[in-house]
Amino acid sequence: MKINYIKTLILSGATLLMLSSCTKDLDRKPFYDVTSASVYTDFKNYKSVLAKCYGALALTGQGSGDGNPDIGGVDVGYIRGWWQMQELTTDEAVIAWNDNYLLPLHQSDWTSQNLLIGAMYNRIMLQIMYSNEFLRNTTDEKLAANGITGADVETTHEFRAEARFLRAFAYWHGIDMYGKMPFITENDPVGAFFPKQGSRTELFNYIESELKAIENELPEPRTNEYPRVDRAAAWMLLAKLYLNAAVYTGTARYTDAITYCTKIINAGYSLEPTYQNLFLADNNLRTNEIIFTIPADAVNMKTYNGTTYLVHAPVGGNMDVKTFGIDGGWYGLRTTRPVVEQFAGTYTTDSRALFHSSGQNIDITTISNFADGYPITKWKNVTSTGAPGSDPAKVFVDTDFPMFRLSDAYLMYAEAVLRGGTGGSAAQAIEYVNLVRTRAFKGNTAGNITAGQLTLDFMIQERGREFMWEGQRRTDLIRFKKFSGSAYMWPWKGNVKEGKSFEEYRDVFPVPLSDLVANPNLTQNTGYN
Repeated sequence: MKINYIKTLILSGATLLMLSSCTKDLDRKPFYDVTSASVYTDFKNYKSVLAKCYGALALTGQGSGDGNPDIGGVDVGYIRGWWQMQELTTDEAVIAWNDNYLLPLHQSDWTSQNLLIGAMYNRIMLQIMYSNEFLRNTTDEKLAANGITGADVETTHEFRAEARFLRAFAYWHGIDMYGKMPFITENDPVGAFFPKQGSRTELFNYIESELKAIENELPEPRTNEYPRVDRAAAWMLLAKLYLNAAVYTGTARYTDAITYCTKIINAGYSLEPTYQNLFLADNNLRTNEIIFTIPADAVNMKTYNGTTYLVHAPVGGNMDVKTFGIDGGWYGLRTTRPVVEQFAGTYTTDSRALFHSSGQNIDITTISNFADGYPITKWKNVTSTGAPGSDPAKVFVDTDFPMFRLSDAYLMYAEAVLRGGTGGSAAQAIEYVNLVRTRAFKGNTAGNITAGQLTLDFMIQERGREFMWEGQRRTDLIRFKKFSGSAYMWPWKGNVKEGKSFEEYRDVFPVPLSDLVANPNLTQNTGYN
């Protein structure tokens, strides 16, 4: 099926799922003929409803250009909100804008009343709600009652596995960022009730059990239509869960991480030869490496969420907007000196050293001054042939967000071996790391490393080089014990220009105060009010 059709389904699914989720006054006739009762009696609607579960990651709501958002207040969308919390809290990104919910992220002094932290929490719960709604209405009993039979039943089982993956994916972001979250499944009642709060370990176990349960129900790797998930996406999420298990639960699971990285590596993927192609407007063609993606489409999915933000926000100063395929820059995002210096000695030869330095100061004296710090030129709305994206006005972009990539499986395997996981080998780890570095050096092996150079300090820097501005930095720094505390400093960490340590309790974000007030079953994370 063509990708544009899938993206159109995402938009149509938005309306169907919102209508099927609505409650109504019992003394009033429904405003719409479309209700959950009618939507689920026709199998032809099922893919559109599933598309909303996918679309909630890419879009903010029902309207074009983020009109009619799904949640109120500050709503920058799932991927944009997640990215900001993962990157602006670290050395990888600062932003010049004066939004009162953004500056505290880089200054390490966020609170439970931060509007972005609250919005992202709500986005995660909304994503879970959409999946629950689909699962609640597609049980075998409901299918039989609605007259769904034969091959349509089997297809629905596959759809359900995808919805369960998307729910597990959202819960993973929840435990990674907030630690503990309200625990709600399709078996909970519809309507007003106070959900219980799942601990980090309880939710970890639930995510693991869900992914293992659907592992063989999802299509084989690289057989599902783009950009829907398959078995390799579940393996990748399990590998990430296990690599961070010591943080999430206190119990290391590096051997399991190696097991699932190996499954991915043996599934037929290969590295895209040109690194930059992974972040351009035709990156939907790079399914040889990209395992799970959040789609973008400048015509069918007009949104300021996701990659529209990532392409526009770092552009300003004397940067040529035509090379980015956009109408203009937003004078926002840059990076800090330590990130640039990760490429010391290889700045001109490592293809991942994507910085704009002309007219910019490498040091950040004033966060609000766009000229302080180097913009990263990784994300663009041009194709691999140099053609601009499909929006004639060059406002919205076609660049998909590659959430999971093969190179991540290579580097996770190597890290898990270094951390003592069994079932792998140091020799294989070196080989995988050097595959990534050979690609980075455009096929040249001059950047390859030796066994003695493969250390954890090397790995955190290599991950920084490979996944710069892909939303991984905060999670990585926490796993390497370089986020809070004094082990690693970056400009304006702890709200000091030279950087200073901050408290370990900030390794998780606070439960939003608004949710604490609304639900008596919730407790706050240690250290926050």
